[in-house]
Amino acid sequence: MFSRLERTIAFRYLRPNRSDRFVSVITGFSFLGILLGVATLIVVMAVMNGFRQELFHKILGMNAHIAVYGQVDGRTAPLGDYMALQKSIAALPGVLAATPVVEGQVLISQQGKSFGALVRGLAPKDLMAKELLAKSIVAGALDQVDGNDAAMIGSRLAKRLGVDVGDRITLVSPNGQTTPFGTVPAIRAYTVRAIYEIGMFEYDSGFVFLPLRAAQVYFNLEKQVSAIEITMADPFDLQPVQQKLFAIMPDNAALTNWQRAHASFFNAIQIERNVMFLILTLIIVVAAFNIVSGLVMLVKDKSGSIAVLRSMGASQGMIMRIFVLAGSAVGILGTLGGVVLGVLLAENIESVRQFFEWLSGSNLFNAEIYFLSTLPAAIDWSEVISVALMALVLSVLATIYPSWRAARLDPVEALRYE
Repeated sequence: MFSRLERTIAFRYLRPNRSDRFVSVITGFSFLGILLGVATLIVVMAVMNGFRQELFHKILGMNAHIAVYGQVDGRTAPLGDYMALQKSIAALPGVLAATPVVEGQVLISQQGKSFGALVRGLAPKDLMAKELLAKSIVAGALDQVDGNDAAMIGSRLAKRLGVDVGDRITLVSPNGQTTPFGTVPAIRAYTVRAIYEIGMFEYDSGFVFLPLRAAQVYFNLEKQVSAIEITMADPFDLQPVQQKLFAIMPDNAALTNWQRAHASFFNAIQIERNVMFLILTLIIVVAAFNIVSGLVMLVKDKSGSIAVLRSMGASQGMIMRIFVLAGSAVGILGTLGGVVLGVLLAENIESVRQFFEWLSGSNLFNAEIYFLSTLPAAIDWSEVISVALMALVLSVLATIYPSWRAARLDPVEALRYE
C-alpha cells in the first residue's frame, strides 16, 4: 500500500530537527496521550471485570442461588415440616443441593465490645460442603464446628472482638422467650472453633455460623428452619428450576433468588463500567485531536518540501499517503505501547496498589468501602483487542483531513515566497 519512497519520507518527517521542534513536541504528546489512554482503559476495564467476577464468586459461594422460605400474610415466617420439601427439591434436575438454614440477627459481644451480626445455622455436613468456606479457614478447623456451643466467625469480626479459636463469645437475640413480664432476650455463650477469611468485608465482619441444631435451639425453632437454600448446577439459568419449584412448594412458601436479591448492586457495577469506558475513551479522542493539530502544523512546516515533491512528479495520492503514514505511525506505536503497559499493570495491579499506598502512606483501597480486601483484575482479551482497534481507527481517521489538505496544496503558491 505504501511504497518505499513514501515510507522513507514519512518517517523522515517524524524525526525531530532544529526547525520543527515544536511540531515534534506535539507529536510526542500525541504518542503519550494515546499510550496512556489505551493503557488506562485496559486497566480500568480489567479491574471492573475483576470486581464483577470476585463479587459473583463470593456472593454465589456464600448465598443461595434460590431460597424457599415460609410466608404468612405477606410476612416472612419459618418453614415447618421442611424435610419432605427438602428431599423433593433435591430430586429436581439441575439442583446440586437443598440445604435447610436457620437465620437471625444478633448482637455479638466480648470484653465490652459489641457488634451486630447475622447468625446462619447449617448442618455440619452442609457447612463443610460449602467450598468457598472450606478453602477460607485461617484458624481452627471446619469439622470442629459441631455440637451445642460451637461457632465460626470471620477474621475481621474476630479482630474487632479480640478473640481467637477457643475463646467464648456471647450472642444476644431480641427474639427470646415470652414471659409474663415481656419478651426476655435470648443470651448464650459459644466457643469459637474456627475462623474464616474469604476476602469480602461484609462476610468477614458480619457473619456467625452455628450448627443447625444449635441455631434451632437458640432461636426457638424446634423442627423448623428459616429457609431451604438451593445450589444450582448453573446459577445463571434459574427459570426452569423455579417453574418446577412452584409446582411442589406448599401454599405458605415463597421463593427468591440471588439475581433478584442483588440486582441493583450488579446493575450499578455495570452502569459504572459503561460510564468509565465512555469517559476514558475521551482520553484517546483528545490524543487523536493532537494528531490532527500536529499534522496540520507539519503540513504547514513542510509546505515547501511538498511543493518540491509535486514539482518533481509526486501525485496528490502519494502526498496524502505520506502524511497518513506519518500520522498513523504515531497512533500505531502509541496503541502498541499502551496495550503492553496496560496488560502489565493489570497483571500486577495489587502490587501497584501496595506500592502507591507505601508511597502515599494512606489506604487507597478501603475494604469497608470496596467490599473486597484485595484489588482484583481480570483481563478480557476481546476487550483489549476492541480498545486497540478503536485507538487505531481513531488515529487513522485523524490523519485524513490534514493529509487531504497537504495533497491539495498548490506548489506554485507554496514556492512563491521561497
